[in-house]
Amino acid sequence: MSKYIDLTKILTQLPDFVFEYIEVAYNGESVNTQIGYSIDIKTFLMYLKRFKFKDIESLEQFEPRHMNEVTLRDLNGFKAYLQEYETEYVNAAGRTIKRIRRNNEYGINRKLSGIRGLFLFLYKNDYIDHNITDKLDFKKLHQKMKKPLTTQDTVKLIDVLYNGENYYTGRLRASYLNRKQRDIALITAYLGTGCRVNELLALNVNDVDFETSSFIVTRKGGDQQEIFMPIQVENEMAAYMEERLAMENVKDKDALFISRNGKRLLPQSVEKNLKSYCITAGITDPDKMHPHALRRTFACNMIADGVDIKMVAELMGHKNIEVTHRYYTQYASQQKKQVMRNFDIIGKEESDDDRKQ
Repeated sequence: MSKYIDLTKILTQLPDFVFEYIEVAYNGESVNTQIGYSIDIKTFLMYLKRFKFKDIESLEQFEPRHMNEVTLRDLNGFKAYLQEYETEYVNAAGRTIKRIRRNNEYGINRKLSGIRGLFLFLYKNDYIDHNITDKLDFKKLHQKMKKPLTTQDTVKLIDVLYNGENYYTGRLRASYLNRKQRDIALITAYLGTGCRVNELLALNVNDVDFETSSFIVTRKGGDQQEIFMPIQVENEMAAYMEERLAMENVKDKDALFISRNGKRLLPQSVEKNLKSYCITAGITDPDKMHPHALRRTFACNMIADGVDIKMVAELMGHKNIEVTHRYYTQYASQQKKQVMRNFDIIGKEESDDDRKQ
């Protein structure tokens, strides 16, 4: 509920047309997504207030007509501004705190995407008579290749997950034992279904159906999809479900994955626990210590097993198959390594039959 309060607090500082945009364009998206884009638009309006519309006293005074006056030069100025800028806010003690914000190419493009979405919304709904953001060039991204877990990594991680009592001592051991079955069910579900962290944590008890060996997740954009569980995932989920239904003092009665305080488990807790398991297993690559690495591993394993890429895209909830192709590139790199390792720079000697030809 506090997230909704945070979103409402941000939107009350912004003009009505921004509230309408967030409500319509991001209906069905997570509250975190709505908060993120609301903050990005707030940053844009603050920039305009400071450098273009200096007569405006508060962000609420902005009207769609002001967006009609925004030029390509203004947008390019904002793009440059996003690399490093200062923000300030008043803390609980009433003190004004100033902070320097920096964005990489990805962060800049994400913010520009929200601004472009706003202008497109205003144009389609006849609030403005042209969309200047059509002329805006985004930052060129240099794609970093993030590796999935290797088979050896996965074996080590699963060993720590199932046999943590052999790795941890004292309070760490007690904490591990308290969450052991929950984490086994959660992480095997990651590796076995490729779902996103938020999709799994949003599961309710009633979403899981052991008769059909499946559960229902809500994908990005609000669409629901039935996910079928591999046998190992189903077995671990069943074991955790028995434990979950026996829990007392649960504050969120519907939630499947529960934290130690009885509330729905948060992504931050999952990331923290997974990082601990990875470090214990000797996995130190930062890319492999994030929950998305398990999703990446699922995709690469599927492709390696010969599953059609269109099916992999559907299983992962990708609306754009080009996103799935990135995982194919990860797998293809292993094939290229195999080819190159077996390549003889001298060349193979011709046989008698080859010479005759």
